[in-house]
Amino acid sequence: MRLVLSIWSLAVLTLAGCAAQTPAEQIGERPETVRLCTGSVCSEQPRSIATFRGAPVDTESERRLQALSQIAEQNPKAAYDLGLRLLRGDGVTRDSHQAIEWLRKAGDGGQVDAQFALGQLYLLGFEEMGPDPSEAAAWLDRAAAKGHKEAKRLLPQAQAAKSDAHANYQAREEERQSWGYWYSSAPYYWVWGHSGWVLR
Repeated sequence: MRLVLSIWSLAVLTLAGCAAQTPAEQIGERPETVRLCTGSVCSEQPRSIATFRGAPVDTESERRLQALSQIAEQNPKAAYDLGLRLLRGDGVTRDSHQAIEWLRKAGDGGQVDAQFALGQLYLLGFEEMGPDPSEAAAWLDRAAAKGHKEAKRLLPQAQAAKSDAHANYQAREEERQSWGYWYSSAPYYWVWGHSGWVLR
């Protein structure tokens, strides 16, 4: 207990000493150079050197992307094109999240190819996004209703996957109820006491 009080007293005195100093005094003397490393090569550089070297911006590409984005806000076919370009990285930086957002906008606007593309993406999963059979079935159903042949072919697969996912969820729910939330009665190993955390 005395050791804890001694350490605490030392910490308070140290902080009090720091509070009495100006920020410049706390930092101390700053060297004129800093060590900068690029890959495996390091060198001393003046502190005032500009070190940020971002990727060059292709202003023409940015202008075209902005123009297509404005058209895509009103036109489902343009939204579909923009979604595909973002999926492929064709003339733009590849961005699957934005691609799906634009494809959804196109699909909601009635663009059947976007509806089918979303159905496929949700059925198979894409990059960090796992499969979502319910979404897949919904999008494929919309495309199939408009006569998309491939959507009609894949729709039963999506519906079966949706049924399987629902059955698996129900089984897991019954299992959770049968073993009854074990964590609500599980004891802790460590408890908080007067002197801090203590192992029981």
